Amino acid sequence: MRAARQPGFEGGPGASRRLLVVGMARSGLAAAGLGLAQGWQVRCTDRRPDAARVPGTEATYGEHRLDEFLGADCVVVSPGVPASMPELVAAMAAGVPVVGELGFASAYLDCPILAVSGTNGKSTTTHLLAQLCERAGWRTFEGGNIGRPLSEAVGRPLDVAVVEVSSYQMELPGRFRPRAAAILNLTPDHLERHGTMENYGAHKCRMFARMGPDDAAIVPAGDARLRRLADELPGRRLLLGGAPGVELVGDRLVLRGVHDPGEVSLAGFALAGRHNRENLAAAVLLAVSAGLWRADLQVAGLGGLPHRMEVVHTSAAGVVFINDSKATNVESALAAFEGLPGAFVALVGGKGKAGAHYDALAGPLRRARAVLCFGEEGPLIHAALRRNEVACELVPTLAAALPHAAALAHPGDAVLLSPACASFDEFRDFEHRGAVFAQLARGLG
Repeated sequence: MRAARQPGFEGGPGASRRLLVVGMARSGLAAAGLGLAQGWQVRCTDRRPDAARVPGTEATYGEHRLDEFLGADCVVVSPGVPASMPELVAAMAAGVPVVGELGFASAYLDCPILAVSGTNGKSTTTHLLAQLCERAGWRTFEGGNIGRPLSEAVGRPLDVAVVEVSSYQMELPGRFRPRAAAILNLTPDHLERHGTMENYGAHKCRMFARMGPDDAAIVPAGDARLRRLADELPGRRLLLGGAPGVELVGDRLVLRGVHDPGEVSLAGFALAGRHNRENLAAAVLLAVSAGLWRADLQVAGLGGLPHRMEVVHTSAAGVVFINDSKATNVESALAAFEGLPGAFVALVGGKGKAGAHYDALAGPLRRARAVLCFGEEGPLIHAALRRNEVACELVPTLAAALPHAAALAHPGDAVLLSPACASFDEFRDFEHRGAVFAQLARGLG
């Protein structure tokens, strides 16, 4: 499976072509390196005076200079930098091409792209899809919003690039064109940047904007907003939970309206929760849309990612500790609680996000053996659950919650950390929170 190389930017890079890279975190560093490799004169800019430097480039750190934006032949923007930044707006008004790192890299990529977006589940789905491609014998790059920037894929001998795509990356998509792309779901998130759900969904759907008639544009069957937004754009429409597309039926996936219709067994797929089966369904539909056959798909033993329904310890008493620290909003925690079979003790809390509605957690948490609310948002979650007649307790910190949870759990139960909140009240990030949870759980014996 090969793709025609996309053309470079108008006129093509050369010795006199000036590239400005804005935001020197991981994506910006990779874009600067790619620019050098493609023959651009590269200048980097970041408001942080101590931002990382790239050998062979010039740099303006501690400030942004408008003349550098207006004098560039192309501006490449890291996803953390909003397209509304005044210097970027001025550059676009002056006719300077402005593109995100994902779009910049895709212009130089020699292989097809498979893309995954959505509010929740996109990292796990990306990882499952990459594993399916690798097991089928395709040389596969896995990255984008997860792990490695797409710029690192350019020049490598690849059959496919599997990329996670955020709404931020679609603010400035450039010529980004996936062979197949899926939006898993859409729930309130990042509204401080996008403003409304309509705008948020429209940014997600920009993945489809440059598709051809044979490219697969995949959306949830039950999301009227995404279906309407997608229908305004090109691409062949496929559905998650409908036909043509894929449906989860018991212990199998049913594919309809694709080049190899039929069933895929879920035997040997070990990731916990219905939501992970739905993630696998999306990965399978993307893989088949890219040209794989059902016989190529090896589902048994596929692995998940750290901090996403990750079993980190089983105690001597038979209690299973599950780290779902990546569940930083209500919807992702809700999926974990709804999809977990058997009895469990739930740990929820952390630093709240604007607009979070914790009442929604009440339904699945009524069947929990116990619910412990911790951290800065703990009292608010506790009040919401009590208001909805869910038995719960308030504890100050995650460290205080673990031994209490272990004491409340029965043999065979799970202790599930699915916080529904960000981590920044106690921890550096969700990875740090998950690592502390795992360390504390293993210390319980």
